[in-house]
Amino acid sequence: MKKDSKIFVFHLLNDKSGSPKVLSQIIKNWIEQDYEIHLYTSLHQKGFLSDIDGVQYHNGWYKFKKNQWLRLLFYMLSQIILFIKMYQHLHKKDTVYINTVLPFGAALLGKLKKCRVIYHIHECSINPKILKWGLLKVVKWTASDVINVSKYVQDSHGIKNRDNHLVYNSLNSDFLIQTTPKTTKKQPQNILMVCSLKTYKGVFEFVKLASDFQQYQFRLVLNANPSEINSFFKGTFIPSNLRLYPSQNNLHPFFSWADVIVNLSKPDAWVETFGLTIIEGMAYGLPAIVPPVGGILEVIENGVTGFSVDSRNRDILNMQLEHLLKNQNVYETFSKACLNRVKLFKEEEMFEKINYIINKKIGNDHSFFQILENKSKTQNTIN
Repeated sequence: MKKDSKIFVFHLLNDKSGSPKVLSQIIKNWIEQDYEIHLYTSLHQKGFLSDIDGVQYHNGWYKFKKNQWLRLLFYMLSQIILFIKMYQHLHKKDTVYINTVLPFGAALLGKLKKCRVIYHIHECSINPKILKWGLLKVVKWTASDVINVSKYVQDSHGIKNRDNHLVYNSLNSDFLIQTTPKTTKKQPQNILMVCSLKTYKGVFEFVKLASDFQQYQFRLVLNANPSEINSFFKGTFIPSNLRLYPSQNNLHPFFSWADVIVNLSKPDAWVETFGLTIIEGMAYGLPAIVPPVGGILEVIENGVTGFSVDSRNRDILNMQLEHLLKNQNVYETFSKACLNRVKLFKEEEMFEKINYIINKKIGNDHSFFQILENKSKTQNTIN
């Protein structure tokens, strides 16, 4: 396959969020294995998909607009442009790899060209609902395989007529090399949140949390530039113990500084499907506070490595954070459990599963996990 076919990868918005970060890991692994990789994404801004050695880039047109109707119009236009621009590049023997459900133009083109279409689904919260319905219909019609980042994602989209695979996101090996878990026993006092600049991500709940705990220090790292942050928080009182930071190329100094990492996404508006920054924080031994729903509950263990709390319930949120920060023994127990938990999210295992899916023959209805299960049964029978 490496010599006579290509992998065409499609991702809508190249930024510094979780899904392009995971995709960059996968692409780099493919490059190491000598695959020919073509990447179609927005190149007008720097993100995790920028400047990957060995990748043949195709510049995708897309502009994010705050107005939802303009945003929908630009999004639909971007898929028409994708279809036209890439029509001559795709051939039947090529593989189309679609990151998130948004680049539906690539799926339709892949179907027309009789290519193998693989979806890597990261998200569940898509609005308006009619758009989500339409995008999932395209997945059901075009995909040969669907990769899900959590069991929650797999259950939520309900796609039964395609091979479904559960492949958790993983910690980048380069990230782990630079990671130094906390060893000094000191009273925890620093709280960190890393997220997109969106109301539904719980950014105002984080501001309130900082206001309630003036004795502790808070940092909020946002996937946005300084002017966007200033505009967003205009008129909002920011307490003196909270510092706001724009998008960062290196989060290690923030994880090293922090004692607790939180994700305060509001369950009624946004469901977290995994939580990459949470496992990155856990690699430093940081206990986590996360929402009570979604795939993120497959990452932490409630009451063991952190707590699951609805950020809209201010009293319980404050109580759980205070429980972690004021009880040194509890904190240290949780911290050790975090270091053990992150061992489950190995990059090598993610690569092994995805590469199996890439290389398996079309029409093989046994998933990677079914094969492992059958292998295990065979070994037990022999033994």
